[in-house]
Amino acid sequence: MMFVPDGEFLMGSDRHYPEEKPAHKVRVDGFWIDAAPVTNREFKRFVDATGYVTFAEIAPDPKDYPGILPDMLKPGSMVFSPPSHPVDLANYANWWAFVIGADWRHPYGPDSSLDGIEDHPAVHISYQDAEAYAAWAGKSLPTESEWEYAARGGHEGLEFAWGDELVPDGRHMANTWQGQFPWQNLAEDGFKRTSPVGTYPANSFGLHDMIGNVWEWTTDWYADQHAAQKSCCVPSNPRGVSEQQSYDPRQPQFRIPRKVVKGGSHLCAPNYCRRYRPAARHAQPVDTSMSHVGFRCIIRPGKEA
Repeated sequence: MMFVPDGEFLMGSDRHYPEEKPAHKVRVDGFWIDAAPVTNREFKRFVDATGYVTFAEIAPDPKDYPGILPDMLKPGSMVFSPPSHPVDLANYANWWAFVIGADWRHPYGPDSSLDGIEDHPAVHISYQDAEAYAAWAGKSLPTESEWEYAARGGHEGLEFAWGDELVPDGRHMANTWQGQFPWQNLAEDGFKRTSPVGTYPANSFGLHDMIGNVWEWTTDWYADQHAAQKSCCVPSNPRGVSEQQSYDPRQPQFRIPRKVVKGGSHLCAPNYCRRYRPAARHAQPVDTSMSHVGFRCIIRPGKEA
């Protein structure tokens, strides 16, 4: 773990996606944070020690999902399944599929395994899975402000965590998508999916993969915009967004709250999702595990996890 000192920073952005607005000053207390996302090797150690069963390994309860098709009531998770040609970017079903038998042990489907990717980020992790790991490790999950402050590495006003160019001097600084998403993956950085943690340069706080590779869970309920405030240094929901307010208004039949995930992933591309920036944020339902969502943990000095 690396120590991130207390400080004040400009959180959010007024120059990109509307959910990042308004940019506002936030103060954060110092904390320790994992130098990289939790890996498959580390998550396996937790499961071996506790017998924990992840959300993706349990069949859905039909009471929670009105109208769900019977063949979906099986353990599984969302897997990126790239098409072979250009598709409508307004419909994510063109590249995401619920795969029965996909979970953290089988990241691409039931016939896949962790062989050779032990040091890649653990994926297909729901929010409750991340919380369970953190509690076992004597740690906590970060708030959105703690996460963003750590990702910025003490720098303010930069487009990316490392500067204002995505690929400075042709050097890839994070695992993101090269080519036309979702059908053309040029893999110029050497990876078509996740990459081993620590492959790319650390930021100024010594933290790897804060940008790209996998999205990471935070404890904040999602709202469509930031509520500006002067300070934020507590582990609870600092902007006052309730669980009910985080429901997706486009799917009123599902009362599933959403948390904020940060950092973008290997699927973020200039032509589709320019969320490989510290200010970027996205809504993730707490019950949904995916092949590009992971997490890392923190410890707040003097406080129990």
